[in-house]
Amino acid sequence: MGLCCYASLMAQPKRELRAVWIAHVNNIDFPSAANLTEAQQKAEFINIVDDFKRNGINAAIVQIRTNCDAAYPSTIEPWSAFWTGRQGNGPTYDPLAFMIAECRKRGIEFHAWFNPYRAAPSATTFAAPNHVRTLRPEWILAYNGMQILDPALPDVRNYVTRVVMDVVRRYDIDAVHFDDYFYPYPVVGVTLNDDNSFTNHARGFTDRAEWRRDNINLLIKMVNDSIKAVKPYVKFGISPFGIWKNRSASQPDGSDTRGLEAFHSIFADSRKWVQEGWIDYIAPQLYWSIGFSVADFSVLTAWWANNLGARNRHLYIGHGAYRINNGGTDANWTSPSQMPAQIRLTRNTPSVVGSIFYNTTTFRRNTLGFNDSLMQNLYRTTALVPTMNWLDTLAPPPPTALTAERRNNTVQLQWNAPTTGTSELEKVRYFVVYRFSNNETINLTNAAAIRALITDNITTYTDSLGTNNTNVRFQYVVTAVDRLHNESIASAPATIQIATASEIAANEAQLLTPMPNPFSEQLTLSFQLNQTKQISLDVFDMLGRKIHTVTEGVFSNGKHDLTFAGSHLTSGIYFIVLTTDNQKIIQKVIKQ
Repeated sequence: MGLCCYASLMAQPKRELRAVWIAHVNNIDFPSAANLTEAQQKAEFINIVDDFKRNGINAAIVQIRTNCDAAYPSTIEPWSAFWTGRQGNGPTYDPLAFMIAECRKRGIEFHAWFNPYRAAPSATTFAAPNHVRTLRPEWILAYNGMQILDPALPDVRNYVTRVVMDVVRRYDIDAVHFDDYFYPYPVVGVTLNDDNSFTNHARGFTDRAEWRRDNINLLIKMVNDSIKAVKPYVKFGISPFGIWKNRSASQPDGSDTRGLEAFHSIFADSRKWVQEGWIDYIAPQLYWSIGFSVADFSVLTAWWANNLGARNRHLYIGHGAYRINNGGTDANWTSPSQMPAQIRLTRNTPSVVGSIFYNTTTFRRNTLGFNDSLMQNLYRTTALVPTMNWLDTLAPPPPTALTAERRNNTVQLQWNAPTTGTSELEKVRYFVVYRFSNNETINLTNAAAIRALITDNITTYTDSLGTNNTNVRFQYVVTAVDRLHNESIASAPATIQIATASEIAANEAQLLTPMPNPFSEQLTLSFQLNQTKQISLDVFDMLGRKIHTVTEGVFSNGKHDLTFAGSHLTSGIYFIVLTTDNQKIIQKVIKQ
């Protein structure tokens, strides 16, 4: 059982996008520095996706284009400077192919994140000989020192689309993803000079703001049409700035907020994109807290859920994980419950089907116990990525010939993959293994019954048995899932006699009652092992935060007694947790 509140956990959703942004620009997330070796880069990315898997994450939003450059080998744009420190010089392997493969192994979707227009942070930034600033300086607009591609130019739209489609054609990505950078964010006293483009490419517009918005709209629709013409199963999503418009007498359709408006300030008509069905998902960046007066997370979540339009595209919420305990003047971010409360709120909001967290580095820090709350509560069960019925609804056939065999304290499962067609939409991407106790109805909507997602065409699974199994029989079923997460019906079940409860317990660990309890100074902790095991004995507080490791390591069979000096703890309830490779045993103690 998890540590968060030690109460009955909320029903976990069977389908939910759980994603994290991996920023490449300025070495924010990956690679963490511009001087790493190939081995160091690969090890770093593997650590990232391993952490994602432990935290229940099922999609990675990986930045591969930051400043009209490439985080992959390209004949169109130069290597990103964030690999080696100099634009045009890159690694000797293909990082994009490597990253996609590592995500595939873990059942994690790969969304290729492009910045469409940003060209350079300043005019003095080095440009490689094959960079667009060098080859096409007439495409560049300057604003407050930075340089962007001019969104008004047809050649720019064609160029950006060509870059995107090069990746779509050459790599097996799951989605194309744009962020919030379109026209530049406004700076007081600085004017964007696109007079020449407005004169030559007005397309009948007389209002410059409407024209700028249409420039962006044309690109969004063009990219989506191009993707779907080549690979109709590749998704297209955008994560715009969180406020479309503020509500006012003249803007009754806006949100009850008072912040920057993307519609007017950066000319991003993001609501239109999702309502027109030009994108498959929208993930507004709601990097504010619940209760923040200028832009309340709960207000904006409800607004977006009510403004998707009739096409029923997916709505994921972008969360500011970097703001946990780092919210400046907003004290709401100092509460360990802020981010868990946001996740619960999104789950209780109709039309919201997932979350994306920015950024990877801060997401992995477990600030205020956030990762603990995911692993032990909110993301404790596995979630499948939601399906998109406008792209595909046909599920593969179920696996066949499922068998289950008891071996010591495990069950060995084996099955045959179904026969499918050869198209990408027909192939099986992974299998889902479910386990039900003998008195349970087989119910594929029950996320708690999922034991594993099996990738790489593997058709076997080893299920570990713990001491909490009071039933002596289990039923297993396996399903097949395609790349768009359409799931087959269940295979024929395999039923197996596990063991008596006493037989299972004979191979496991026991955490004895701590003494004395309540305690004021010292606490005697004892545990019993019936075989040599790697264990960790830890103390947690009521918020699920680990506050002390009493011991960890390999211990032989037998009884072990330790002393914990807890006089420094404040009065209250604490939890002693013994963790083995397949158990977590908890005892509650009270500090007087």
